[in-house]
Amino acid sequence: MTGARELVATLTRRGETVAAAESLTAGLVCATLAQVPGASAVLRGGLVVYATELKAALAGVDEQLLAEHGAVHPEVAAQLARGARERCGATWGLGLTGVAGPDPQDGVAPGTVYVGLSGPGVTTVRELAEPGDRDTIRTASVRAAFVLLGEQLD
Repeated sequence: MTGARELVATLTRRGETVAAAESLTAGLVCATLAQVPGASAVLRGGLVVYATELKAALAGVDEQLLAEHGAVHPEVAAQLARGARERCGATWGLGLTGVAGPDPQDGVAPGTVYVGLSGPGVTTVRELAEPGDRDTIRTASVRAAFVLLGEQLD
């Protein structure tokens, strides 16, 4: 499994950078990366887009997509990732959206998470169905984002 230390080391070695647009994790991806010494060489920044309208205003997610499908949707994760990458000038963008619970959101069950990745020649989204409480779901989401990026860097 790829952790924050491994990502920072690999990105540093490759001369690449990362940024994130985070909804349910509310900055936890960036905060976790920033705990690693040397992260300033690779972490460009992040957007906390907890409110649905900020996904459009700050990260550039299509307003019609949000109106039709809500904030928890695979294409929203992809657009968040692209928005983070473009707005922060990073090599890689991560986008996270989902329901941490305890209640459903827009009919979507807690533990449903979409993690998007945007980078050179790639845009991909991974769906998670994580059991557990809010902290467990949010932590698992960060871990899944790191794994998804790590797979592209291998």
